[in-house]
Amino acid sequence: MDVQRPRHPGGIDGEGSGETIARRETLIDRQIREAMDDGRFDDLPFRGERIPMEDDAYAGEWALAFHMLKNANVAPPWIEAGKDVRTLADRREAILKRAAGASPIARSRYRKDLEQVVVAINAAIARLNAEAPTDRQHRRPLRLADELAAFDALPRP
Repeated sequence: MDVQRPRHPGGIDGEGSGETIARRETLIDRQIREAMDDGRFDDLPFRGERIPMEDDAYAGEWALAFHMLKNANVAPPWIEAGKDVRTLADRREAILKRAAGASPIARSRYRKDLEQVVVAINAAIARLNAEAPTDRQHRRPLRLADELAAFDALPRP
């Protein structure tokens, strides 16, 4: 007489012999199969390619936080402060470039603009230095007197 052994839900029989059984399709498996049949996975990014991995080797315990911030299109405060410093520095360079060939009246306006930008840069640098986790991200503030002396030394038309 042939006795049927009880089957384990994981596909291994009760004695661990490794005999598999036909498993029933779960709800999730069915939904995935139907989505594949309908072609809903055909236009996904990186199809047929390796998914690029983010290198968080140096993030340590901050890796998950950085990942969440990146997905929300937000950067840590010191990164945002660094972006502000770079944006203001670009404005400073643009003022100096325009002032090089400007009339005396325009130069006086550009000089005032330069003063305001240098003050704003120093405020952004102070914020960056306060928020940066290490001194490697710190920047030195600009000296207003040096900036104005460089402005005054620009060639005149």
